[in-house]
Amino acid sequence: MDYRYWGSTPISPAIPATSTRRCAHAHVEQHIARLKDSGLCRFPFNRFESNQAWLMTVTLAADLLRWFAIMCLPASWVNTRPKRLRWTLLHAPGRLVRTARQTVVRIIDDWPTADVLTHAYQRIAHIA
Repeated sequence: MDYRYWGSTPISPAIPATSTRRCAHAHVEQHIARLKDSGLCRFPFNRFESNQAWLMTVTLAADLLRWFAIMCLPASWVNTRPKRLRWTLLHAPGRLVRTARQTVVRIIDDWPTADVLTHAYQRIAHIA
């Protein structure tokens, strides 16, 4: 583990710029952690071109999942990591049923995140 000390004097004019830079760096580290949760740390192929396509697919999937979280999920779920989204929302048992010219999503009533899924579906229907 690496420990570093960061300090400044209260009258230094460089504090706001340094603080802004540190916050931006923290944002980058969170984005890298999300990419690693989505498959960035795995290289399944032996050829460079195949791994390049894999990385492009991983970044596209991470961006789509992030935009889904921002646009469709409640505010408390916006910063949720991809691994948790995958195991709580995307693996939820449900069924799309079309009756009387309407599409209905049937989710198990006692599923822990059924209300979040219902909220996301309503937001998607509202956007579309």
